[in-house]
Amino acid sequence: MDYTFYLLVFFALVILISSFVTVKQGTIAVITIFGKYRRLLRPGLSLKIPLVENIHSRISIQNRSVELSFQAVTQDQANVYFKAMLLYSVLNHDEETIKNVAFKFVDQTNLMQALIRTIEGSIRAYVATQRQANVLAQRNEIVDHVKHQIDQVLESWGYHLQDLQLNDITFDEEIMRSMSRVVASNNLKAAAENEGQALLITKTKGAEADGNAIKIAAAAEREAAQLRGQGIALFRAEVAHGMTKAAQEMEQANLDISVILFTMWTESIKHFAENSDGNVVFLDGSTEGMNKTMKEMMAMQIQKNRKDQAGE
Repeated sequence: MDYTFYLLVFFALVILISSFVTVKQGTIAVITIFGKYRRLLRPGLSLKIPLVENIHSRISIQNRSVELSFQAVTQDQANVYFKAMLLYSVLNHDEETIKNVAFKFVDQTNLMQALIRTIEGSIRAYVATQRQANVLAQRNEIVDHVKHQIDQVLESWGYHLQDLQLNDITFDEEIMRSMSRVVASNNLKAAAENEGQALLITKTKGAEADGNAIKIAAAAEREAAQLRGQGIALFRAEVAHGMTKAAQEMEQANLDISVILFTMWTESIKHFAENSDGNVVFLDGSTEGMNKTMKEMMAMQIQKNRKDQAGE
C-alpha cells in the first residue's frame, strides 16, 4: 500500500512538472494534440495539458545565415564561381506564418536544401543571360533579381530573405589572366591619353603665354610710338611757338627774320657735329647753299603763318 502511494505521488509530480513548459527568448513552441496543430507558446513559462499536448517543434524567430558556394555559366560559356552569404529569418510572428514554418518541410535539412537550390537556380538563370565581361559589375543587379524572384516563394514557406551578399566572384584561371591583361592595357592606354592631354595643355598654355607676351609687347610698342609721336608733335609745336614769338619780337625791333634762320642753321650744324657718333653728314656750307636753305625754311615759315592766319 505504501509503495502504491509513493508511486502515485511520483507520477503526480512527473505529470505536474511536465505541465510546465519553458520557451526561450527568440523561440516559439508549436503545440499539437495527437499530431494535430493546437496552439503556440510564446517565450516564457507556460502550461500544457500533460500526456495530451505535445511540443511538435520550437521555431527560432532569430536571423539565420548560411554560406553558399556554387558555379554558373555565362551567355558566352564562361564559368563563374560564386561564394555568397545568405541571411534569412521567419517572416513574422503571426500564427499562420509559424504554422507554415513548422509544417511545410519535414525538417530543417529539407528546408535548407530547398532554400539553397532555389537561390542558386535564380542566380544561374540570371548569369546565363549575361556576358562574362558584365558579371563583375552586376553584383547589385544579381541580388535584386534573386530577391524579386524568390520573395513570394519564401513567403509561402514562412521565411523572408534579409540579405544576399556575393562575397567573391571568380572565373577560370585563363579568363582571369586575360582580364588582367585587358585591365593592364586599358591602364596603359589611359596613361598615354593622360600624358598626351598634359602635353597638349602644356603646349597650349605655352602658346597662350607667348601670344599674351606678344600682345603686351605690341601694346607697349604702340603706346611708346604714340608717346614718341606726341613728344615730337609737342616739340614741333613748341619750336613753332618759339619761332613765332622770336619773329614777332624781331619785327618789333625792326630786325630781319633771316637772323633766326641763320641761328637755327648754325645750331643744327653744331648739333650734328656733337651727336653724329662718327657718322658723316654732308651739308652744303657754301653761301649759296646756306641762302637756299634759309629761303626754303623762310618759305615754310611763311606758309605756316598763312595757315595759322587762315585758321583764325
